[in-house]
Amino acid sequence: MSDEDITLTAGDAEVTVQPGNGGRIGGLRVGGTELLRQGERFGCFPMVPWCGRIRDGRFRDGATVHQMPLNAAPHAIHGTVRDGAWRVARVTADEAVLTYDLVEPWPYPGRVTQIVSLAEDALTLTMGVETHGSSFPAQIGWHPWFNRTLGGGREVEIAFDPAWQEERGEDHLPTGNRVEPRPGPWDDCFGMPGGVSVALTWPGQLRVEVTSPQEWVVVYDEQEAAVCVEPQTGPPDGLNTLPRLVTPLEPLEAGTTWRWTRL
Repeated sequence: MSDEDITLTAGDAEVTVQPGNGGRIGGLRVGGTELLRQGERFGCFPMVPWCGRIRDGRFRDGATVHQMPLNAAPHAIHGTVRDGAWRVARVTADEAVLTYDLVEPWPYPGRVTQIVSLAEDALTLTMGVETHGSSFPAQIGWHPWFNRTLGGGREVEIAFDPAWQEERGEDHLPTGNRVEPRPGPWDDCFGMPGGVSVALTWPGQLRVEVTSPQEWVVVYDEQEAAVCVEPQTGPPDGLNTLPRLVTPLEPLEAGTTWRWTRL
C-alpha cells in the first residue's frame, strides 16, 4: 500500500490520486484552475460496494440480512472503500491503476480495481468489482465535488435531460415511484436510460460534460461550496431494490468520463 499522492499530467491538465485516502481523486486542475472542492473528505471518491444510502443500514442477500455501520444515521451511506487505503498496481505519466480488497464490515471477499486515465481534455475513471468466492450484490459509483465557482467567476450551471426522477421520501431514500423531473435544488436520483450525460458550465470559463454508460445519476447541489454529479450502477438503496450480482464469472464494471472545453 502507498499513502503517497500520485500526480498524473496530460497537456495542461493535472490530476492528484490519493491511494491512502480511499482511492479518491484529490484534485483536477485544468490550466492551473482547480475544479474539485479541496479537503480530506472531498475531491472525488469511489462509492463501492454500494452508492448512496442503504435503508437502516440493512440489505438482504437471499435469506441472510446484513447490517452495515450507520455512518449516516439512521442509514449507511456511500460504501466502505472510501475509508481504506488502496494498493498501487501501476502508474505511468497519465494513468494510475489502484486495487482494494474488500474487508469487514463488508461481509464478502472481493477485489475492486480502479483505473484513472488522464487526457489533455478528459479524465476517465473505470472501476470493476470481482469475486473468486461467493456471489454478492454490489454497486459502483463516483462522488465528485465540483467547485460551485472557479476562481471567483460566475456560479456553475447544471444542464441535463433525465427520463425520470426517483421520488424522494422524507428519509432521503427513493419511494419506488418515478416522477417527472422537478426543479432543484436537488439531492435526488435520476434515470437516464441512454446513459448519463450532465453538462456543468462555468460561464465564460469552462464546460465539463460528465458522461457514463450507466443509467443512474444522483445530483446534489444543496451545499454552498460545491455541486455533485454522481454516475452509478443503481439508485440509492439499490442493494435492496435493484441488486446487481457480482459472480466469479461476471464482475460488475462501470465507468465515467469528464470532458472539458474552454469557453
